[in-house]
Amino acid sequence: MTEAPLVAVTGATGFLGHHVLDTLARKGWRLRVLVRGDAAPRLPPHPVELVRGDLADEEALQHLVRGATAVVHLAGLTKARRRADFLAVNRDGSARLAAATAASAPGARLVLISSLAAREPHLSAYAESKQAGEAAVIAALGERASWLVLRPGVIYGPGDREGLALCRLISAPIIPVPRAPEPRISFVHAHDVATAIAGVCLAGPSKAVFEVADEHVRGYSWREILCQLCGMLQREPRFVPVPDAMLLASGAAADAWSSITGRPSLFGRGKAREFLHRDWGSSAERQLPSLVWAPRISLQTGLRDMLGWWASLGLVKAAAPA
Repeated sequence: MTEAPLVAVTGATGFLGHHVLDTLARKGWRLRVLVRGDAAPRLPPHPVELVRGDLADEEALQHLVRGATAVVHLAGLTKARRRADFLAVNRDGSARLAAATAASAPGARLVLISSLAAREPHLSAYAESKQAGEAAVIAALGERASWLVLRPGVIYGPGDREGLALCRLISAPIIPVPRAPEPRISFVHAHDVATAIAGVCLAGPSKAVFEVADEHVRGYSWREILCQLCGMLQREPRFVPVPDAMLLASGAAADAWSSITGRPSLFGRGKAREFLHRDWGSSAERQLPSLVWAPRISLQTGLRDMLGWWASLGLVKAAAPA
């Protein structure tokens, strides 16, 4: 009997990681994941081989990828107090994983999950580090190896703790939004991203960078997203346009508070600049070929899915019937 192929995964215990492991397991992959220290991670109900270590542990990375058919790199830092911290994980950690793959699993395909932010590295230290991570992987693997970079838009769905900021926003009596022209940003459900990842682990294009969005590749304005959520909860949103300078000042204040407390914050001046960038949409030409993957979950269906999770936490009432 032929043994199932092995996939090595970093970042498997995060929000997207749970969706990815579930999808890969259903498709018959054997799973090996990197977990930090002595943590007891919450993993899906599938057989999973654990490798203790992190992206700074070269020996653990070699153990992780040895014998793998595919390597899926989900791990990354989304908030940090210093630019150097972002680069240490998102650039240098990615470079070590790629080097380990080249040395210990030269025939494996490495799928790097990056971010649309990598398109605009000047906006924030996070965006810079994501682009630098892509470059590091490509440089380490070279022309002879198989690699693919995926840049999802905003990933949402059940289990997204960072997405709870949207819940707080729509619960407020007034909702601040950027002044016109409003930024547009592509969204994609976590399950669709997981399906895309599973679809390219064995086949499809190689040595390329693709974006990942739902069927509306040009994206949505924040008002569109918030109106959909408020409509499902039968609320009437009250929007207040806010000058860019005010949002940037809020980001600077968040950075100052982070320096005082010593705790990194997801929101800061860099994130405010990302938020205010007017074009985070995509295009059909930047998406994976339709024969390889196509999104299945519409925004309305996906938002109802997320609202159901919020309701299960007692944060909102169940959405009104469609």
